[in-house]
Amino acid sequence: MFHEFEVQLPSIPDREFDLRSFGAVSGGTVSNTEAFRKAVAAASENGGRIIVPDGIWLSGPIELRSNVELHLSDNSLILFSKNMEEYPLVITDFEGIRRIRTVSMLYAHHAENIAVTGNGTIDGNGHMWRPVKQFKLTERQWNHLLKLSSDTVIESSEGGIWVPSASILEGRYAGEVLPKSDTDEQALMAAKPYWDFYRPVMVSFRHCQKVLLQGVHLRNSPAWNLHPYFCEDFTAAHVSIHNPYWAQNGDGIDVDSCSRVHIHHCDLETGDDGICLKSGKDKEARAISGPCENVLIHHCSVGQSHGGFVVGSEMSRGIRNVLVRDCTFIDSDVGIRFKSAIGRGGTVENITMRNIHMVNIRNEAIVLSMDYVHNQMDQNDPVRITADPQDIPVFQDIHFEHCVCPDHNAVIRIEPLKDWPDSIHDVVFKDCIPGNHSC
Repeated sequence: MFHEFEVQLPSIPDREFDLRSFGAVSGGTVSNTEAFRKAVAAASENGGRIIVPDGIWLSGPIELRSNVELHLSDNSLILFSKNMEEYPLVITDFEGIRRIRTVSMLYAHHAENIAVTGNGTIDGNGHMWRPVKQFKLTERQWNHLLKLSSDTVIESSEGGIWVPSASILEGRYAGEVLPKSDTDEQALMAAKPYWDFYRPVMVSFRHCQKVLLQGVHLRNSPAWNLHPYFCEDFTAAHVSIHNPYWAQNGDGIDVDSCSRVHIHHCDLETGDDGICLKSGKDKEARAISGPCENVLIHHCSVGQSHGGFVVGSEMSRGIRNVLVRDCTFIDSDVGIRFKSAIGRGGTVENITMRNIHMVNIRNEAIVLSMDYVHNQMDQNDPVRITADPQDIPVFQDIHFEHCVCPDHNAVIRIEPLKDWPDSIHDVVFKDCIPGNHSC
């Protein structure tokens, strides 16, 4: 049974700071990184709202501080640049484990009372960073990329993978350097030649309290669009998030080990998961306490995506007390997806999905599966063959009520771990269409 909770909103003092007062120049050709830095510093002294007027505002990374609101006017566009000088490599958390990334484009660490509001747009210039898989494109689209660069294509079992630069190509062949290095400093030094291989999450809030995103449009991210990590009292309301379908790792919202989360009236169309709940990966994550808990999601629409609503596959610290209701998923690969794998450990429990409408779903309407393998790094992980009970993930107390998918090929697929059938139990379906089950 879902337990009600209250999410606190930030309280920002009623002071305004016009970005132009700090030397900002619109037009999209002059960098405003320093103007944003000065505006945030001024607003953070006593709290206040930074006004981003109509226009195109080119910038490098923007760090928000406590008691600051970034307000985008209706016809404003923050366009993020791509250059090594402004985006240093850092060690952070991505896909559930410590990873090297460049610093995010809009971010805050250990801040409280922060907000990003208004009806303007934030664009991450993601096409300058992302790989593109050939099978996701038409022949005409693929040929266009080859005209841009024909010597940065990786051959794979799925066809070619185009990358925007030679250093990204070299970085893919080199692989993740962090596990191979003795120290973090050595890892960052080893990664530097492949700088843009470590493309950033666009909007990142880490260990923050009372965070609000309202009304803004997020688009064209290099990797994930929005990643709240170990945040408390996080709200996303009337936000739109859009990436092309071929956007690799173009997730919409990845809520990671957060508590008291309210996501509502959001519209998403992404190249990967739409709205996703996570809580770290494998034994490394379980060493840190911090489940993703007390989450309410409602009146959201997700278009083309890998999954409309997704749990996992990184869920090792646990996910619990979640209600998703009154949402619509259209043109997703899978409508609702719970995914994990041996090695994860952790428990996903007390999850309710209610009044979910799904159409044009390419594969299953609902999937609960323990067979997820994310990439080659996962396949080579020795924890995959362990029999340690702590490595066994569990899905339990999951309820689906009036989840409707009239597509003729829609099914419900449930796959526990082969040798641990109780890894998925107490899953209840009530008034759901389809009625086709594969267990």
